Formats: sequence, structure tokens, C-alpha cells
Amino acid sequence: MRFDDSLKTVLAADVTTTFGARAAFRQLVDLIGRGRAPADPALLDRVRSLAKAVPVEMRAGTARGLALADPPLELVALFASDAPDVASAMLRAARLDPEDWEALLPRLTPHGRSVLRQRRDLPPTVSRALETFGSADFALSHDTPDQVAPPQAFVAAESDPVITVAERPVVRAPAAAASNDDGSERFEIADLVHRIEAFQRERASNGARVEDPAPVHAFRFETDMAGTIRWVDTAPRGAIIGLSLSHEASGGVALHVDGVAAGAFRKRATFADARLIVPGESMVGGDWRISGTPVFDSATGSFIGFRGRARRPRVEEMAVRTAPPVARRGAGAEGMRRLVHELRTPTNAIAGFSELIEQELLGPVAPVYRDRAASIRRHVTGLIGAIEDIDLAARIEGDALDLRPDTVAVSPLLARVAHDLAPLAGMRGGGLALPPASEAAWRVDPHAAERLVARLSATLLAAVRPGEMLDVAIEPAADQFALSIARPAALLGRDEAALLTLDDEEASDDEGSPLLGAGFALRLARNLAAELGGRLVFGAERLTLSLPAALNEKMEQASTFAP
Repeated sequence: MRFDDSLKTVLAADVTTTFGARAAFRQLVDLIGRGRAPADPALLDRVRSLAKAVPVEMRAGTARGLALADPPLELVALFASDAPDVASAMLRAARLDPEDWEALLPRLTPHGRSVLRQRRDLPPTVSRALETFGSADFALSHDTPDQVAPPQAFVAAESDPVITVAERPVVRAPAAAASNDDGSERFEIADLVHRIEAFQRERASNGARVEDPAPVHAFRFETDMAGTIRWVDTAPRGAIIGLSLSHEASGGVALHVDGVAAGAFRKRATFADARLIVPGESMVGGDWRISGTPVFDSATGSFIGFRGRARRPRVEEMAVRTAPPVARRGAGAEGMRRLVHELRTPTNAIAGFSELIEQELLGPVAPVYRDRAASIRRHVTGLIGAIEDIDLAARIEGDALDLRPDTVAVSPLLARVAHDLAPLAGMRGGGLALPPASEAAWRVDPHAAERLVARLSATLLAAVRPGEMLDVAIEPAADQFALSIARPAALLGRDEAALLTLDDEEASDDEGSPLLGAGFALRLARNLAAELGGRLVFGAERLTLSLPAALNEKMEQASTFAP
């Protein structure tokens, strides 16, 4: 018979110091949350008193730690009455019975109920119960602190009362005291103004992001009989309405169209691909190409204006090869790079911890757990490679690739790549047949070149059949050196377009296959080769990678093979 004295040990701990109080808080919450201690009023009061020495960040982290522990209703309610960050951490992952949820909803603040509205795993009865609070949660309340009791919290708030606008907690700015004749507090319009200002300040401090409007690539327009644009079908209209097709109307100042449009207006003739310049830096600012047709009144036959369309000029139509003002190349790539950064950190942590278990650096581990740790490490290694590929593709797309050319010997590079891919070759039962050592060298970024050759070789090696060897050759080609690799039999008979689309629908589930698909890996290799000043050619039987050759410092010519 075993006796669990954990609760007794926690209650007997010294909580006079900050460290002791915080440790006791975490331990006591863990015991109650995991059902090892009862959620009785005495213990809950103990948790409240200890929470005064625990910062909000630590309380939120403790709440997140109970995500899979199924804490009891009383503990969930206790955390839900805390600060918004702590309540959100608990309510996002708490799991309760429908009856407990329905009992908890009236005790929650509008912020807490707004967190639950974002969940899609709640029972239907709870979702219907949440809908009944809509009229109260989305209203701008002007009740005084005496009329509405604040929710019970761990720590007493020292700020002004809190109101809610559209489920966002906003600190109400202090207003001048006002009273009725009987001494009771009355509502002032100035108080509402202060609340609105406080809400706007809170939204600005939280970095409220306004979505950028969609780029405008074309629009339609109509003019009056004087040639002035009076109607457009896009926004911002103020930047276009008022511009004139007539040079005479503008008096020779601030002309916005070229002579083609102005001459067609004088002759009441159709025109095409005339130039229009919209001033300003709005979404419609910059150069346009316009085409128009004169319109005549069907009853009188009199001229009433022009109707036409506008489009952005093509690259070959622009004197300066710059992107239109609305084009922001790399905006999506920058977001992808931020996502990659968020993924890389936990993935590396998983890989490192699984390796610690596999190597038994934290102590003896049962063989079954070592095998599982090794499997996790292998899978995470492939995931890290995929994350690095996405990061590289995003850098190429966003023109953020930092390349520092240097001399790279081809033969040693091939030897390192073959050594790194030996486990994959053994898994697939094939390999790479490397050429004899030579003095061939590239003038490229060393890291990017090794990444390019490794990714290309791994993609082809992942498709070999047992016993198949891929021939590798190095050939001089003008001012470049070409590295050619034979196609595996599984990829023969496919043209370049077919190879570059070998993705989700045809990706192999075999271990060692590219996680993002062979097509993605080949497209990445092709784009990286172009960034390095070379190219990747998809031949019928071989793939040929050509990169700039390194020049001999003495002879100032491309280095050649050893005799």
C-alpha cells in the first residue's frame, strides 16, 4: 500500500519567500488540476493567496500546462476570473462536461466568453448557450462600478474599472464626478467620450493591423463632353475623377495624358494604348495605358463623352523597367520567412531532446523508448530539411539571398555530399558513381553550392531502385563547369514540365523521399542555380548543372582538369 503525501509536502513548504510562493502555487495547481488533490474551497483560497506573488506570465504558463490534464470546474473558474491573458490560456484548452460549461458561462467575463466563441470543439448545447449572451457581451455598458460587480480575480486590480467594446477589454478613462440631486451618480456624455478615446488608444497600442487594399490592375472610366473623367469603377476614385483627356482644358499645366489621347478627343475618334499618369502614391497612382471610344446621344447625335478602360503597362511598354507602384515583390515571401522562423525553433528543440533520449545522456532509457526517440529524430531531421528548403525558396522569392562568391572545388564537394547521403543510398539500395578527382572549381557561394548539389543529388537518389547507380560526370563548358547526373529509371521519359510538377499527387510515401515532393526540390534547385549565375538543364537521360568556373589567378583563364 502506497500513500501519496504530495499535498501535505506542498502545504508544509515555506512560502515566505517569492521563490517558495511561486513554487508552491505551481505545485498546488498541478495537484488539483490532475486530480491528486480535491478542489475544495480551502485549497482554492490557498491558490488565490499564493497567486499574489506570481506574475501574470507565470500564471498564464501554469494554465497552459494544464491543457491535457482535464482540471475540475472550480479550478477552471478560478483561472477564468484572472487577467485576460491567464483566462485565455485556460479557456482555450479546458475540457469540461456540457453541464459544467453551462454552469461556468454566467460566471465568465465577456472576454472569457469571446475566447470560447473561437473554439470549434464545444458541444452544441454550449454553443447555443453562448449565443444567449450576445446581446450583453456586444453592448457598450455605462453601468457604474456600484451597479456591476467586477469579476473575482487572483489579484485585486489597481486600475480604473474595465468596460468591454466588441469583446475587447478597455480601461475606462477617469471622468469628472457628476451627481443627481439625490446624490446618486448620473451618466455624462463626456464619460462616453472618454471611453471611446480609451478604446481607440488601446487598439492602437495593440498594433491593430489594417489590411492593405487589393492592388488595382485595371479599371473602367467615363468622361463628360469636356473630356473630364466623371466616373470610374474602382477606388480611390478621388485620385482619378477630375483628370482630363484634353490638353486645352488643362491649359498646358499638369498634363495627365499624351498626345494620342488628346488628339483623339479633339477628333472624337477611338484611341488605344494611350498614356495616362495618375498623380499621387495611392493604389491607382502611376502610369496607365488607356483605350477609349466616343459616345454619342442616340436621340440627338451629339457628343456626350468617352468610355474606356485602363490597364497597367506591360514590361516592354515601360521606358524604365520598374514594377508598378502597387507591386510589392517579396511581401508574401517575408511572411513565409517569419513562419519558418517560428517553426524552426521548436523543431530543433524536438530534434535535440530526442537525441538526448536516444544517446541516454539524461540517464538509462528502455530500448523501446530509445527506438522511438531515434524514429522521432529521423523524422524531425527530414522536417528540418523541408523547413530549410522553404526558407531558401522564400529568400529567393524575396531577393534576400546573401551570396558571397568564393572558389569551390567540385570533387571535394561531391565527396562530402556522397558521404552525407550514404544513409539514404543504403536505404534505397543504390548510390552515386562519382567521377575521378579533378581540378574543376566553381566561383560561387560555397554554402549555396553545397546545398544545391546536395538537394539535387538527394532528390534523384530518393528515386533509385535497388542496385541502381547514378553516373556523375564533370565537364567543362565555355566559362562554366557542368555537373551532370544520370536520371534514375523511375524518372526517365518525363519532360521538364512533368518533372517540375512531381508534387503532392505523385509524391512517394517511401522513407527518404523529399518531404515537399520531388517537383518542389527540382524547382528549388533550378531557381538556386539561376541565382548563382548558372542553370539546370533537364536532358532526356541526365540533369546537367552548369555554374561559373573559377579563374586561375595566374593565367586568368578557367581552370582545367589535371592531366
